[in-house]
Amino acid sequence: MDLQILPLAVTMMAGPQIVAAVILVTTPRPVRVSLAFLLGVAIATTAGVTITLGIFALLGQVVAPGSPSERGSAGTVVQLVLVALLVFAAVKAYVRRETAEPPKWLGSLMEAGAWKAFTVGLLVILVMPSDIVVMLTVGASLEQHGGGVAAALPFIGLTVLIAALPLLVYLLAGERGRRAMPRVREWLTSHSWVVTIATCLLFIVLILT
Repeated sequence: MDLQILPLAVTMMAGPQIVAAVILVTTPRPVRVSLAFLLGVAIATTAGVTITLGIFALLGQVVAPGSPSERGSAGTVVQLVLVALLVFAAVKAYVRRETAEPPKWLGSLMEAGAWKAFTVGLLVILVMPSDIVVMLTVGASLEQHGGGVAAALPFIGLTVLIAALPLLVYLLAGERGRRAMPRVREWLTSHSWVVTIATCLLFIVLILT
C-alpha cells in the first residue's frame, strides 16, 4: 500500500466519530460498549475498503485517477473539488459557531448498550461523507498499486487504533484519566464547530500533501 494513504486514517475518526468514542468511555459500562464500538469500526472500515476496491477493479482505467503530476488529470480535478468543498464546510462551521450543536444521536450514547455501540461503530464509518471519500481514495490506491484487501490492513489497523485512543486513555491513565474523560466529552460536544473545522483543515492538508 502507498504509505501516503496511512495518514488518512486520522481523518476517518476525526469529527463525530472520535466524539462518539469519548462519550462511550463515560458510560456505566465503558469497556464493554467501547469494544463493541471498535468492532463496528473495524468491520465497517474493512467492508468499505473492500467495496471501494471492488468498484475500482470493475471500472478499471475508466476512472483511473491519474498521476498527480499530470495537468488536468482526473485525480487533480477531484482533489481541487474536495478542497473547495472542505473550505466551504469550514467557513460555514465558523460562521454558524454560535448556534452550532452536536448531532442529537451523540447525546443518546450515554445510555448505549453494546448492540447500539456496535451499530454506531458501523454507521459512523459507512455513512459519513468524509469517510466514504477516504475509503474511495484507499480503494483507488490499492487498485493502482495492484494490492488486495490485505494491503489495506495497516490502514484499517491504524483507523481502529485511533478509535481506541479514548478507551486506552481510560484504561492506562488510571483514576486521573477517568476523571478527565467527562470533561473532554463536555468540551467536544460544546465545541462541535471546532471539531468540524479541524477535521476539514486536516483533510485539506492530507489531500494537498
